[in-house]
Amino acid sequence: MDFIPFQLNIKGKLLDLSSPVVMAIVNVTPDSFFSASRFHSEKEVLKTVEKALTDGASIIDLGAYSTRPSAQPISEAEEMDRLQKPLKAIRVHFPEAIISLDTFRSGVARRAVEDFGVDIINDVSGGTLDDYMFETIADLKVPYVLMHMRGTPQTMQQFTGYDNMISQILAFFEKGVARLVHLGAKDIILDPGFGFAKTTEQNYELLAKMRYFKELGFPILYGISRKSMIYKLLDTSPEEALNGTTALNVLGLLNGADILRVHDVKEAVETIKIYKKFTHYQQS
Repeated sequence: MDFIPFQLNIKGKLLDLSSPVVMAIVNVTPDSFFSASRFHSEKEVLKTVEKALTDGASIIDLGAYSTRPSAQPISEAEEMDRLQKPLKAIRVHFPEAIISLDTFRSGVARRAVEDFGVDIINDVSGGTLDDYMFETIADLKVPYVLMHMRGTPQTMQQFTGYDNMISQILAFFEKGVARLVHLGAKDIILDPGFGFAKTTEQNYELLAKMRYFKELGFPILYGISRKSMIYKLLDTSPEEALNGTTALNVLGLLNGADILRVHDVKEAVETIKIYKKFTHYQQS
Protein backbone atom coordinates (compact mmCIF):
# COMPACT_ATOMS: atom_id res chain seq x y z
CA MET A 1 0.00 0.00 0.00
CA ASP A 2 1.34 3.46 -0.94
CA PHE A 3 1.29 6.17 1.71
CA ILE A 4 1.30 9.94 1.20
CA PRO A 5 4.51 11.68 2.38
CA PHE A 6 4.04 14.46 4.92
CA GLN A 7 5.87 17.56 6.13
CA LEU A 8 5.67 19.32 9.49
CA ASN A 9 6.06 23.08 9.79
CA ILE A 10 8.53 23.69 12.61
CA LYS A 11 8.78 27.47 13.08
CA GLY A 12 8.78 28.02 9.36
CA LYS A 13 11.13 25.16 8.53
CA LEU A 14 9.79 21.93 7.09
CA LEU A 15 10.52 18.56 8.66
CA ASP A 16 10.29 16.08 5.80
CA LEU A 17 8.44 12.86 6.65
CA SER A 18 8.69 11.34 3.16
CA SER A 19 11.10 9.00 4.92
CA PRO A 20 10.30 7.89 8.49
CA VAL A 21 12.09 9.70 11.32
CA VAL A 22 12.98 8.93 14.93
CA MET A 23 11.68 10.67 18.04
CA ALA A 24 13.92 10.08 21.07
CA ILE A 25 12.33 9.60 24.50
CA VAL A 26 13.94 11.64 27.28
CA ASN A 27 12.18 11.41 30.65
CA VAL A 28 12.84 13.73 33.58
CA THR A 29 10.78 11.53 35.87
CA PRO A 30 11.68 9.24 38.77
CA ASP A 31 9.14 6.56 37.84
CA SER A 32 9.06 5.82 34.10
CA PHE A 33 8.45 2.13 33.37
CA PHE A 34 11.88 1.68 31.72
CA SER A 35 14.48 2.48 34.37
CA ALA A 36 17.25 3.37 31.90
CA SER A 37 15.11 6.21 30.49
CA ARG A 38 14.93 8.12 33.78
CA PHE A 39 17.25 11.12 33.91
CA HIS A 40 17.51 13.32 36.96
CA SER A 41 20.37 15.78 36.47
CA GLU A 42 20.86 18.44 33.83
CA LYS A 43 24.15 16.81 32.87
CA GLU A 44 22.45 13.43 32.31
CA VAL A 45 19.76 15.01 30.14
CA LEU A 46 22.25 16.89 27.98
CA LYS A 47 24.39 13.79 27.53
CA THR A 48 21.33 11.78 26.51
CA VAL A 49 20.12 14.45 24.08
CA GLU A 50 23.57 14.75 22.53
CA LYS A 51 23.78 10.99 21.99
CA ALA A 52 20.25 10.85 20.55
CA LEU A 53 21.00 13.61 18.05
CA THR A 54 24.36 12.07 17.14
CA ASP A 55 22.67 8.70 16.62
CA GLY A 56 20.19 10.27 14.21
CA ALA A 57 17.11 11.39 16.14
CA SER A 58 15.10 14.08 14.36
CA ILE A 59 12.98 14.98 17.41
CA ILE A 60 13.64 14.99 21.15
CA ASP A 61 10.51 14.15 23.17
CA LEU A 62 10.84 15.41 26.74
CA GLY A 63 8.42 14.26 29.44
CA ALA A 64 8.09 15.06 33.13
CA TYR A 65 4.92 13.13 33.96
CA SER A 66 5.04 9.35 33.85
CA THR A 67 2.04 7.90 31.99
CA ARG A 68 2.73 4.26 32.76
CA PRO A 69 -0.27 2.36 34.17
CA SER A 70 -0.94 3.33 37.80
CA ALA A 71 1.64 6.12 37.75
CA GLN A 72 1.25 8.58 40.61
CA PRO A 73 -0.18 11.94 39.50
CA ILE A 74 1.79 15.14 40.03
CA SER A 75 0.63 18.74 40.07
CA GLU A 76 1.00 21.08 37.12
CA ALA A 77 3.46 23.13 39.16
CA GLU A 78 5.66 20.09 39.82
CA GLU A 79 5.54 19.05 36.18
CA MET A 80 6.69 22.50 35.10
CA ASP A 81 9.32 22.60 37.82
CA ARG A 82 10.81 19.33 36.53
CA LEU A 83 10.88 20.71 32.98
CA GLN A 84 12.31 24.20 33.32
CA LYS A 85 16.01 23.46 33.78
CA PRO A 86 16.20 20.64 31.20
CA LEU A 87 14.31 22.70 28.60
CA LYS A 88 16.52 25.72 29.16
CA ALA A 89 19.69 23.62 29.00
CA ILE A 90 18.65 21.82 25.81
CA ARG A 91 17.78 25.11 24.12
CA VAL A 92 21.15 26.64 25.08
CA HIS A 93 23.30 23.66 24.09
CA PHE A 94 21.27 22.42 21.11
CA PRO A 95 19.48 25.48 19.72
CA GLU A 96 18.56 23.77 16.43
CA ALA A 97 17.08 20.66 18.05
CA ILE A 98 13.39 19.98 17.46
CA ILE A 99 11.86 19.56 20.91
CA SER A 100 8.56 17.82 21.54
CA LEU A 101 6.93 18.06 24.95
CA ASP A 102 4.99 15.09 26.31
CA THR A 103 2.20 16.76 28.30
CA PHE A 104 -1.59 16.72 28.46
CA ARG A 105 -1.84 20.09 30.24
CA SER A 106 -2.50 23.22 28.21
CA GLY A 107 -0.86 25.47 30.79
CA VAL A 108 2.37 23.49 30.67
CA ALA A 109 2.19 23.40 26.86
CA ARG A 110 1.80 27.18 26.65
CA ARG A 111 4.67 27.96 29.01
CA ALA A 112 6.96 25.46 27.30
CA VAL A 113 6.30 26.90 23.84
CA GLU A 114 6.34 30.57 24.81
CA ASP A 115 9.19 30.50 27.35
CA PHE A 116 11.43 27.71 26.01
CA GLY A 117 10.63 27.46 22.31
CA VAL A 118 9.21 23.93 22.38
CA ASP A 119 8.29 22.91 18.83
CA ILE A 120 5.70 20.10 19.17
CA ILE A 121 3.14 19.16 21.82
CA ASN A 122 2.65 15.41 22.33
CA ASP A 123 -0.63 14.90 24.21
CA VAL A 124 -1.28 11.33 25.39
CA SER A 125 -4.88 12.23 26.23
CA GLY A 126 -5.80 13.59 22.82
CA GLY A 127 -7.35 16.63 24.47
CA THR A 128 -9.60 14.65 26.81
CA LEU A 129 -7.89 15.65 30.08
CA ASP A 130 -7.73 19.42 29.48
CA ASP A 131 -10.65 21.28 27.92
CA TYR A 132 -8.36 24.11 26.80
CA MET A 133 -5.71 22.05 25.02
CA PHE A 134 -7.14 22.28 21.48
CA GLU A 135 -7.66 26.05 21.73
CA THR A 136 -4.14 26.43 23.12
CA ILE A 137 -2.62 24.43 20.26
CA ALA A 138 -4.50 26.49 17.68
CA ASP A 139 -3.30 29.69 19.36
CA LEU A 140 0.32 28.53 19.65
CA LYS A 141 0.37 27.24 16.04
CA VAL A 142 2.64 24.27 16.80
CA PRO A 143 2.37 20.68 15.54
CA TYR A 144 0.25 18.52 17.82
CA VAL A 145 0.23 14.78 18.49
CA LEU A 146 -3.36 13.64 18.97
CA MET A 147 -3.15 10.31 20.79
CA HIS A 148 -5.98 7.93 21.59
CA MET A 149 -6.51 7.08 25.24
CA ARG A 150 -9.46 6.44 27.54
CA GLY A 151 -9.55 7.48 31.17
CA THR A 152 -6.36 8.72 32.79
CA PRO A 153 -2.90 7.15 33.15
CA GLN A 154 -4.09 5.91 36.54
CA THR A 155 -7.35 4.35 35.28
CA MET A 156 -6.86 3.62 31.57
CA GLN A 157 -6.54 -0.15 31.91
CA GLN A 158 -10.09 -0.21 33.27
CA PHE A 159 -11.35 1.02 29.88
CA THR A 160 -10.31 -1.72 27.46
CA GLY A 161 -13.85 -2.74 26.48
CA TYR A 162 -14.73 -1.84 22.86
CA ASP A 163 -17.59 -2.79 20.58
CA ASN A 164 -15.29 -2.24 17.60
CA MET A 165 -11.92 -0.87 18.65
CA ILE A 166 -10.66 0.28 15.25
CA SER A 167 -13.93 2.02 14.35
CA GLN A 168 -14.06 3.71 17.73
CA ILE A 169 -10.48 4.96 17.50
CA LEU A 170 -11.15 6.23 13.97
CA ALA A 171 -14.21 8.10 15.28
CA PHE A 172 -12.10 9.55 18.12
CA PHE A 173 -9.53 10.84 15.62
CA GLU A 174 -12.14 12.21 13.23
CA LYS A 175 -13.83 14.15 16.03
CA GLY A 176 -10.55 15.50 17.40
CA VAL A 177 -9.20 16.48 13.99
CA ALA A 178 -12.46 18.22 13.04
CA ARG A 179 -12.37 20.35 16.17
CA LEU A 180 -8.68 21.17 15.81
CA VAL A 181 -9.07 22.16 12.16
CA HIS A 182 -12.15 24.27 13.00
CA LEU A 183 -10.08 26.15 15.58
CA GLY A 184 -7.29 26.74 13.05
CA ALA A 185 -4.73 24.15 14.17
CA LYS A 186 -2.43 22.72 11.54
CA ASP A 187 0.21 19.95 11.42
CA ILE A 188 -1.73 17.28 13.28
CA ILE A 189 -0.07 13.92 13.99
CA LEU A 190 -2.08 10.84 14.96
CA ASP A 191 -0.93 8.32 17.57
CA PRO A 192 -3.08 5.16 18.01
CA GLY A 193 -1.91 4.93 21.63
CA PHE A 194 -0.39 1.49 21.95
CA GLY A 195 -0.70 0.34 25.56
CA PHE A 196 -3.15 3.07 26.54
CA ALA A 197 -6.54 1.54 27.42
CA LYS A 198 -5.65 -1.52 25.35
CA THR A 199 -4.82 -5.09 26.26
CA THR A 200 -1.88 -6.99 24.79
CA GLU A 201 -4.19 -8.67 22.28
CA GLN A 202 -5.77 -5.35 21.34
CA ASN A 203 -2.33 -3.81 20.77
CA TYR A 204 -1.50 -6.47 18.17
CA GLU A 205 -4.86 -6.04 16.49
CA LEU A 206 -4.20 -2.29 16.42
CA LEU A 207 -0.82 -2.83 14.76
CA ALA A 208 -2.25 -5.25 12.19
CA LYS A 209 -4.92 -2.70 11.22
CA MET A 210 -2.91 0.52 11.61
CA ARG A 211 -3.12 1.17 7.86
CA TYR A 212 -6.75 2.27 8.34
CA PHE A 213 -5.61 5.37 10.21
CA LYS A 214 -3.45 6.44 7.27
CA GLU A 215 -6.64 6.96 5.30
CA LEU A 216 -7.39 10.00 7.49
CA GLY A 217 -4.54 11.82 5.74
CA PHE A 218 -2.23 12.64 8.65
CA PRO A 219 1.19 11.32 9.71
CA ILE A 220 1.29 8.49 12.25
CA LEU A 221 3.42 8.50 15.38
CA TYR A 222 4.19 4.93 16.44
CA GLY A 223 5.27 4.30 20.03
CA ILE A 224 5.78 0.72 21.16
CA SER A 225 9.32 1.00 22.53
CA ARG A 226 9.95 -1.60 25.28
CA LYS A 227 6.24 -1.68 26.18
CA SER A 228 4.37 -4.47 27.92
CA MET A 229 2.95 -5.76 24.62
CA ILE A 230 6.51 -6.96 24.02
CA TYR A 231 7.82 -8.09 27.37
CA LYS A 232 4.58 -9.68 28.58
CA LEU A 233 4.32 -11.70 25.39
CA LEU A 234 7.97 -12.79 25.68
CA ASP A 235 7.85 -13.20 29.48
CA THR A 236 10.80 -10.86 30.01
CA SER A 237 11.09 -7.21 31.16
CA PRO A 238 11.40 -3.70 29.68
CA GLU A 239 15.18 -3.98 30.05
CA GLU A 240 15.17 -7.09 27.83
CA ALA A 241 12.73 -5.78 25.21
CA LEU A 242 15.05 -4.16 22.66
CA ASN A 243 14.96 -7.06 20.22
CA GLY A 244 11.16 -7.20 20.38
CA THR A 245 11.01 -3.42 19.93
CA THR A 246 13.06 -3.64 16.75
CA ALA A 247 10.85 -6.43 15.40
CA LEU A 248 7.70 -4.41 16.06
CA ASN A 249 9.25 -1.24 14.62
CA VAL A 250 9.74 -3.09 11.33
CA LEU A 251 6.08 -4.11 11.35
CA GLY A 252 5.07 -0.56 12.22
CA LEU A 253 7.04 0.86 9.31
CA LEU A 254 5.47 -1.66 6.94
CA ASN A 255 2.05 -0.53 8.19
CA GLY A 256 2.66 3.18 7.64
CA ALA A 257 4.47 4.62 10.68
CA ASP A 258 6.01 8.02 9.94
CA ILE A 259 7.63 8.69 13.33
CA LEU A 260 9.14 6.01 15.57
CA ARG A 261 9.11 7.10 19.21
CA VAL A 262 11.88 5.11 20.91
CA HIS A 263 14.28 4.77 23.80
CA ASP A 264 17.02 3.32 21.55
CA VAL A 265 17.75 5.75 18.74
CA LYS A 266 20.67 4.05 16.99
CA GLU A 267 18.77 0.78 16.59
CA ALA A 268 15.66 2.58 15.29
CA VAL A 269 17.67 4.59 12.76
CA GLU A 270 19.28 1.38 11.51
CA THR A 271 15.84 -0.25 11.28
CA ILE A 272 14.60 2.62 9.10
CA LYS A 273 17.67 2.38 6.87
CA ILE A 274 17.05 -1.34 6.27
CA TYR A 275 13.33 -0.72 5.73
CA LYS A 276 14.10 1.96 3.12
CA LYS A 277 16.47 -0.32 1.24
CA PHE A 278 13.88 -3.10 1.22
CA THR A 279 11.03 -0.87 0.04
CA HIS A 280 13.23 0.69 -2.68
CA TYR A 281 13.54 -2.69 -4.39
CA GLN A 282 10.00 -3.68 -3.53
CA GLN A 283 8.72 -0.66 -5.46
CA SER A 284 11.14 -0.89 -8.41
